[in-house]
Amino acid sequence: MEYGMYNEIMEQPISLKRTIESEKEHLEQISEEYSKFDKIYLIGCGSSISTCYTIKDAIKTISTIDIDVQTGYEFVDNQYLEKDSNVGVILTSQSGETSDTLSALRKAKENNIKTVAITNEKDSSMAKEADEAVITLGGTELAILGTKTYVTQLFALYIIFFKMVKSERAEHVLEQLYTVPDLIEKLINSTEEKSKKIAEENKDVDLFYCMGSGLNFGLAYKLAMTMFMEGSLKHACPIYSGEFRHGLIERVEEGVTVVFLRSGDQPDEVTDRAIKFCENLRVNNIVFDLQEYSDIDPLLTPFVLIIPLEWFIYHLSIFNGEDPGSTRHIGKIRY
Repeated sequence: MEYGMYNEIMEQPISLKRTIESEKEHLEQISEEYSKFDKIYLIGCGSSISTCYTIKDAIKTISTIDIDVQTGYEFVDNQYLEKDSNVGVILTSQSGETSDTLSALRKAKENNIKTVAITNEKDSSMAKEADEAVITLGGTELAILGTKTYVTQLFALYIIFFKMVKSERAEHVLEQLYTVPDLIEKLINSTEEKSKKIAEENKDVDLFYCMGSGLNFGLAYKLAMTMFMEGSLKHACPIYSGEFRHGLIERVEEGVTVVFLRSGDQPDEVTDRAIKFCENLRVNNIVFDLQEYSDIDPLLTPFVLIIPLEWFIYHLSIFNGEDPGSTRHIGKIRY
């Protein structure tokens, strides 16, 4: 039996190609305008905020662009703003109706601050109320995990921010970025069986610690918050690799499961130390390593690792009798 998430995994390459064709010039224009701001706020929730974490951590390795990532409610309740200040806000949401993100947009508008919404729904409140809207052409998503939305949102953010950086590395990343749709298509076809095997081996695990350093923390956050907890209904916790020695180091032992995300570059030194420490204690390590899948620039790692991770979560859910992508409370209960 195929569940709704299956089709949404398969549709990621064409969703990216359509979004590029429709929005590329627009995204480059936004990049030029936002490059003039002193500070840029990135606002999102769930899967959407994970793309914000990723682009912030990717950009800070090659530039001094001031990016602040916040959830919608954090921005609304705790962020002081000066009216007409030289800052910009970019908001990310699949539906364009996420209540806390929409409230953040309205707060920015009240302070006459430039807003751009990145959303999958052209008729949504955010698309209508923001100064500009980038429409990701993934079609309405039913699976709560966010597959097409994740890759198209992240792609849009990469264009906006890497176009701001005038360096050979940034140009190289942008060149390779446009190869991502075809690469994802290959990964969809080549990684399912291995991820399915990993899922079967770990179907009885109830708690997964998810660890990454640098830009891989954003993906670790998504993996824990929206993939394990929302998708396969497993307990999970995202952790910066550098924080391993400040808590989790006292809990890892035989029988504990840790999922590590690796790019194979310098920031992974702290991740590798954690992997080795866990190996020595016979911890159940699950390692998703960029170098096993592609030789693309490490700054593009999330576009690669997301595909085997999606297959892992998809089959993990099925092995546990769950419909991957369904929900018990989200979208049904307000709190």
